[in-house]
Amino acid sequence: MSRTGRNSPEPHGAGGDGATTAAFAALLEDSAEELYDSAPCGYVSTLMDGTIAKVNATLLDWLGLERDAVVGRTRFADLLTVGGKLYHETHFAPLLRMQGEINGIALELRRADGTRIPVLVSATVKYGSEGEPLLIRATLFDARDRRAYEEELLRRQQEAEAARRRAEADRARLQEALAVLQQSLLPTVLPEIPGLEVASYYHTASPDRLGGDFYDLFALDGKRWAFFLGDVSGKGPRAAALTSLTRYTLRAAALHDPDPEAALATLNTVLHERYSGGDPRYCTAIFGVLEPDQDSGEVTVRLASGGHPPALVLRADGTCDYLHTPGGLLVGILPEPRFVTATTTLTPGDGLLLYTDGLTEARTGPDRVLYGEEALRTFAADHAGSPPRAVIQALTGLLEGFGDGLDDDTALLALGVPALQS
Repeated sequence: MSRTGRNSPEPHGAGGDGATTAAFAALLEDSAEELYDSAPCGYVSTLMDGTIAKVNATLLDWLGLERDAVVGRTRFADLLTVGGKLYHETHFAPLLRMQGEINGIALELRRADGTRIPVLVSATVKYGSEGEPLLIRATLFDARDRRAYEEELLRRQQEAEAARRRAEADRARLQEALAVLQQSLLPTVLPEIPGLEVASYYHTASPDRLGGDFYDLFALDGKRWAFFLGDVSGKGPRAAALTSLTRYTLRAAALHDPDPEAALATLNTVLHERYSGGDPRYCTAIFGVLEPDQDSGEVTVRLASGGHPPALVLRADGTCDYLHTPGGLLVGILPEPRFVTATTTLTPGDGLLLYTDGLTEARTGPDRVLYGEEALRTFAADHAGSPPRAVIQALTGLLEGFGDGLDDDTALLALGVPALQS
């Protein structure tokens, strides 16, 4: 006996009632037709000349048309916009005939009220038993949501691009303003000094940030000249303000008392009084006085250092060594600091190089090793006896070679006595 009991219906095709089987088949056919007609996408079948032979209710609803006005009376291309119709005739239809199918083509339908519906169309050619093309079946997907998404995406991309351009323009204006301000903290040109050649260079580590390195060279009287070079603490606007104060203080101090140690002492008093509160500021500096002797061609250099790297003396005979000033304290830290002085004489062909620690603290090689003072002395020795301009040019190339290993501003000032003409 069957598990389902005596009243259970017989399965289809297993000895059941033929009428029941036919009823189920009709029901499935009706369901398929209903699914076709009310599908979420549009369906249309056309003859090979494009005349519509069958269309579902979904597509008719999109178009706002009646079935009787479309079937047998309209070609598929007539449902498209002018641009869509042109594309259909020149690309869509020829490709379909050649390939037998085509997928995901973007077209636009023209509704009865004149509005447009973007659609994605896939079509297939139906062939007969002899291989002859009989009709074309096309499926149309409503692309309005996709079009809206693409337009929104495009709008956001355009807004992002506009924001990027504005940011770049703002950054360019800021960099230009910073460059102008940075230049205002340095001498526009170095003065010409009889019997002496001079050259300088300033490397800005970042165009988006004001540096604190500085240098200057100016006349004290008809016979003596003063120079200084240094580095203030910090970066940015506050460092720029400190740089400006330092430069003008040293200039004023030198005109009052050109002794190098006295000039640094005056600067120390100003900085300590100004910044001894909750925001201490200080700097390193070398200040010197040049006294050329027109008769001998020699130049006497007297300088004082406040915590700054030592100057390099480059001799005409190819030797090079530091003019050490050990023990000099930072300027502005203590009320009565100690500054260290040194004196040297430059003869024809000799030179003096001053620099800030951005040069010696650069990182080199894959291990980012500190460049250091010894490497600088060796490099400078290769250019001893060269004019200041050539020395600065060589150092400029050295700085460029550091790449991203040079992450601090660097100021260079070179002084030299011209070599005797042979």
